This record gives sequence, structure tokens and C-alpha cells, in this order.
Amino acid sequence: MWYDEAVFYQIYPLGFCGAPFENDGIAEKRILKVLDWIPHIKKLGINAIYFSPVFESDTHGYNTRDYSRIDTRLGTNEDFKKVVDALHEEGIKVVLDGVFNHVGRGFWAFKDVQEKKWDSQYKDWFHLSFDGNSNYNDGFWYEGWEGNYDLVKLNLRNPQVIDHILYNVGKWIEEFEIDGLRLDVAYCLDREFLRRLREFTDSKKQEFFLLGEVLHGEYGRMLGEMHLHSLTNYQCYKGIYSSFNSANMFEIMHSLMRLFGPEDWTVCRGAHLLSFADNHDVTRIASILNDERNLPLVYTLIYTMPGIPCVYYGSEWGAKARKEEGDPALRACFDKPEWNGLTDHIERLSEIKKDSNALNYGGLRIVVLTNKQCIFERRTGEQRVLVAINMDENEYTAHFDAGCGQAKELLTDTIHDFGGGSVLKPFSSEIWLMEH
Repeated sequence: MWYDEAVFYQIYPLGFCGAPFENDGIAEKRILKVLDWIPHIKKLGINAIYFSPVFESDTHGYNTRDYSRIDTRLGTNEDFKKVVDALHEEGIKVVLDGVFNHVGRGFWAFKDVQEKKWDSQYKDWFHLSFDGNSNYNDGFWYEGWEGNYDLVKLNLRNPQVIDHILYNVGKWIEEFEIDGLRLDVAYCLDREFLRRLREFTDSKKQEFFLLGEVLHGEYGRMLGEMHLHSLTNYQCYKGIYSSFNSANMFEIMHSLMRLFGPEDWTVCRGAHLLSFADNHDVTRIASILNDERNLPLVYTLIYTMPGIPCVYYGSEWGAKARKEEGDPALRACFDKPEWNGLTDHIERLSEIKKDSNALNYGGLRIVVLTNKQCIFERRTGEQRVLVAINMDENEYTAHFDAGCGQAKELLTDTIHDFGGGSVLKPFSSEIWLMEH
């Protein structure tokens, strides 16, 4: 499947394009800004884009008003079609954010209920009661997602709601030719709805990708129960920055082995979870690491561990922002992309990942593990790759049975000799393609 070999780039369009937070109703073709970034995205080696919400909403995109049209602050459906077509011409797949658990208070069906109360034909589209009142004094109570009453929870057991969502997903596939959906708060979604969605998208487009946002839980079991192709790997997200900050590579390697290792109890062997260092909801990786010299090593790990790597726009050059500064800080507008040593490193990682069967499909085995160093193997029948990381400020000499005398070091295109052990430079990573 294309997504098993993908390298993703995430864009939060409303922030990326500098749109006002409140929907002012003023039409602006801001989404066309993406066109100017395509050469940068292409140079990074990206072959898939994940767009956070693009459809008409009240404010931040996750409080949808209308599933059928692009947010006025971003432009028109025709404008977005130009963007998708241009990405497809460059061989870049497009995945959109599917926000189906809840809508905004400005959602057209909810506004009908506000106006007509119990006479509204859409009152059963939501979880509400006319025996109470809302925080907004609507004259009825309704369920908001996790107590957020600007996010009105949809009744995904209502056939009309399901039909409405599937109809619009079908239109997105037909009109924009999208290649997949990232499902917001997928852990909250009704399992029968997810089954219907999977059947529908499978029937509409071959290899249509469904990615679920999940935080905790048994990922392997959830993949099957939720009828999805992939999940967000938050377990390893936390383990990555925590391991580098506490000089404890045992933490992330334990998580990786639990998910993807060779033992019988491994819960996700063969699965391709979405791997990331940061996103629109969390502190950027450059702001959370105690030592920025570890930034390239973080991306080496994300690209070479089992999974689908995803880079959040701006983080490829080390942009900073903290969660406590607020969502606008995390979802910044950059005038133009930047390029530095980190972007060079990520570009090379993208090339290596896309050309390696072992990194895309291989198993996982730990070769060397200390607090500040790790060497692990990714292997398929025809290819063997070793990944080495040294987060120490000192050189480290690793002694292990490499099984051969030489290997090609893929980051530098040099020949590596294991004759006297392998010397890892301070704050360095290496990827070795082993000779047979």
C-alpha cells in the first residue's frame, strides 16, 4: 500500500495561511499559499500531505459548520482543488482531517434545532434533552465533546447522520480526489460507524487510507476493532522526547519492542503507525528537548523505527513553540520555508526511507542498548539495515557482531568498516546498509 512507504508532512491550514481565528465570513484565497511551498515540500522528500481541518467552521476548524465547502477564510472549493491537483501532479498524496465526532454550534442542522427546538427534524442528530438548558441558554441541554460545549457531539447511531457524513466524504473523493482521512478523536467514534466508513471508502477508491487519532490503549486490538489502516503513535511520541531528555534510551526501545518486536506478546508487529515528533496539539520538539543537538537524532529515530514518519510544518528547520503559549503559537504562519542543517538531514532520511524495504517493512531487533546509545536492526529477507544513535557528548565505541566486515553508511554514502568496532561521534546517528 502507498501509505506503508509514505513520508507525511502535516499542515494546519488556518494557521499556516494566517487566517483570523474567528470566522469573519470574508472570502480569501489563502489556501493557494500551499502552492508556493510545494517545491520545499518536494525537496524534503515528502510524498503525502495531511491537512488539518479545511472545511467551514466557527473558529479553529474542529467545530465544523458545513462539511460540503472549504472554509471561507481559506478560499473556495475550486481554490482547494487547484492545490490538490498541483500536489498530485508532483506525486504527493492528500489526506484530510475528518472531524465526525462533533460539529460547531454554527453547524446548519444544530442552528435549525436552536430555532425550532422540538419541531426541528434534526433534533435526533445530536445527544440533547429539552428537559434542561445549555451553558449558552439554548433552551435545551446537549452533550459537548469532553465537556466542551462549543463542540456539539453528533449522534453517530442516527442513519441520517451517517448518510450525511458518507455523502460528503464521497463528494470529497469525487471533487478533490483525496487519498485518505485522518479521523479526529477516533477513540470516541462509534465502531459501527467506523465499519460503515471503511466499507464506503474501500468501495469509492482503491487504497484509500484511514488513520485514527488515538492516545492510549492497545493499538493492535484497536486497529482491528476500529477498521482502520493506521493509528497515531502517541506512546512512542512521548517516549522519544522523554528518552532524549532523561538520557534513557531504554524507555523508547522498550516501547518499540512492545509494539513491534519479535516476541509473541508484541501487539503491533507488521502494523504501520504514524510516527511524529510533534503536531498542532503539542509543544514543538525543538522547544521540548533539553539539548537541541539531539534534534537530528530524534528524526533519525522517527524515520527508521517501524511506522510512517510525519513532519509538522516548520519543525523541519527547528521552529519553536510551547503548548502553554496557546494554540496560535503551535499553529503559526511562516512567510516562507527555511532551510538549514536539520532540513538537509530530514531530506536525506526521506530518500533513505523511501528506497529501503527493510525500513518500510522490516522487523525490529535491538543490537546494542545503553542509557545514551542504541543500535537496532531492521530486516527483511533481502535487506538488512542497522541504525545507530549516540546522544552522548563523547565518542562511543560499539562492539558487536555485525555479521560482515563492511557496510554502506547511507546518510553519508561512505563505506563503513566494522573491523575494530564502530566509533560513533558525539550527538550523531548512522544508518548502515549491511552487505550480504
